[in-house]
Amino acid sequence: MPKHVAVLMGGWSSERPVSLNSGRACAKALEEAGYRVTAIDVDRTIASVLDDLRPDVCFNALHGPYGEDGTVQGILEVLEIPYTHSGVLASALAMNKPKAKHVLKAAGIPVVEHRLVNRFDAVKAHVLPPPYVVKPPAEGSSFGVLIVPEDAAFPPQQLSSSDWPYGDLVMVEAYVPGRELTCGVMGGKALDVIEVVPAGEGFYDYDAKYRPGGSKHLLPAPLKHFVYQNVQKLAAEAHEALGCRGVSRADFRFNDRGDGTGELVCLEVNTQPGMTATSLVPEMAQHAGISFAELVSWMVEDASCRR
Repeated sequence: MPKHVAVLMGGWSSERPVSLNSGRACAKALEEAGYRVTAIDVDRTIASVLDDLRPDVCFNALHGPYGEDGTVQGILEVLEIPYTHSGVLASALAMNKPKAKHVLKAAGIPVVEHRLVNRFDAVKAHVLPPPYVVKPPAEGSSFGVLIVPEDAAFPPQQLSSSDWPYGDLVMVEAYVPGRELTCGVMGGKALDVIEVVPAGEGFYDYDAKYRPGGSKHLLPAPLKHFVYQNVQKLAAEAHEALGCRGVSRADFRFNDRGDGTGELVCLEVNTQPGMTATSLVPEMAQHAGISFAELVSWMVEDASCRR
């Protein structure tokens, strides 16, 4: 009898549309691989829904708060339903970018200088010398990210807006010019490295991530061999330092410009990488000879509790 997999998707975070796309793609691939699949658009009744359904495995295709931060993982632990990706602690830690940076730095992984401050203080004066980046400490898909240019006379005033939806704490980090690199990790082993080149003049924002043609993915990334290997090494070390399991993806900035220092820094680790048609980890897996169906099947077979 085929294994029954409940694919968790949707939810109510800012990343709901991305999660729905990820979940639908994964559900389709798992059905094609021979699993019995139930797709669940997650709401706040998810514990009782899963307790009634009792699937063999949950494939977690949720993104953002509640799905990626250890919350749903805790529910699955209580229900004793094996699940994909990282466990409670690693999920919560990686989602909290400032806390994750402390752990990564302690493990010898280079990170960007940063401050965690109240958004109203960040409006009064520059927390760091421009250029710098302001971002919510626990969001994904570039929601709430603000780039402050070198010639900015004032901090971004939208931080004081009454409709700012991301909470009162913001992370301010130094801007590292150069190239956007990312590397997936599967079962503790690094996949290949992609350089992401956004279309136009913007940074790798929501549209660049998910709109067809929003960015170019250079795979393998055109880097010197020792830099390429270092990105892979640091991605695997970051995965281990945070206690991740299954699949993760680490994002980096590499300053190789003429006036740069060759600086390579880890920006963050994603414990629930996107699984859409334009997503990075499926592309890396495909480059390694692992089809999308094989990738999601591996994730199902890797699922467990007490992660």
